Amino acid sequence: MFYREAGDFKTSYVADSQTFPLKLDKVGFWVTMMVAWGVIPFIITDYWASALLVPFLIYAIAAIGLNILTGYCGQVSLGTGGFMAVGAYACYKLMTSFPDVNILIHIILSGGITAAVGTAFGLPSLRIKGFYLAVATLAAQFFLVWLFNKVSWFYNYSASGQINAPERLVAGFAVTGPASPAWAQYLVCLFFVTLCAVIARNLTRGSVGRSWMAIRDMDIAAEIIGVNPLRAKLSAFAVSSFFVGIAGALFFAVYLGAVEVGEAFGIQKSFLVLFMIIIGGLGSIFGSFAGAAFLVLLPVALKIVGVDWLGWPTDLVAHFQLVIVGALIMFFLIKEPHGLAHIWGLAKEKLRRWPFPY
Repeated sequence: MFYREAGDFKTSYVADSQTFPLKLDKVGFWVTMMVAWGVIPFIITDYWASALLVPFLIYAIAAIGLNILTGYCGQVSLGTGGFMAVGAYACYKLMTSFPDVNILIHIILSGGITAAVGTAFGLPSLRIKGFYLAVATLAAQFFLVWLFNKVSWFYNYSASGQINAPERLVAGFAVTGPASPAWAQYLVCLFFVTLCAVIARNLTRGSVGRSWMAIRDMDIAAEIIGVNPLRAKLSAFAVSSFFVGIAGALFFAVYLGAVEVGEAFGIQKSFLVLFMIIIGGLGSIFGSFAGAAFLVLLPVALKIVGVDWLGWPTDLVAHFQLVIVGALIMFFLIKEPHGLAHIWGLAKEKLRRWPFPY
């Protein structure tokens, strides 16, 4: 009887729309935040940072961004990898052009630049939708990768075509470059994922989020009742691209340190983030975290079970990963379109009503 309220009596709109209606949910959230901010930085190792925690946080930001565009506003996008590349290259140019500016400001400005680029590529959404919009964003993906490959100004005329993140400090500690400790990388990514999650949660609960969902459900009806489709769609592209640009900047500067656009931000990156929100749950902030966690943990778990325990070849385990992801996508699209977030929500509802079946 610990996970339920005594009746359902709300006296204000604020109480009725709160994120955590039950005390146990609030306690669980704050305990999670305390562990994330106060425990993990002191025990994290290089392996846990590079294999699990840092990529999970970065992909969670990218998944939140794509979920705002696709899950909340209903605009299909296959250009996430290209927009991550915009954030990465914008961060690189800012880091090399303004070395005295704090790296955190560079990352935020990279998100702003990506938002402008995403808004420009979102203009076709005013005339087309569905499959045709997906093809348009796919064209943006290929165009951006081609642009960063062909225009040498973006990588400062380097002979290798790579971009390398110089060392930058925050509060006296290196957060980029080979000398940056694992806990510093983790804290920078945790700061941005917390910021992005709070912004996304508040946007989706307000009038902006309701306009996005109205466009998603039926754009013609939304326009009839007063929703401006121009503002709603372009704001969704802007906010989504802002988050994706921050993820791309972190992926380059904090996580990898050196990237080549075709390898790091190819079409496979766009599909990876799309699979995260499909498995995690469309139209859910929690689903973005769940999908990112699942697809980051899956290859690590398969490697431990398949390679370390069973002694299978590495290429066989890699093929198993593709099979499992494909099967899960088909399962969730057919049986549970709202993904892991809906399953989690149903489990919580069952627990609140137990032992009663209704």
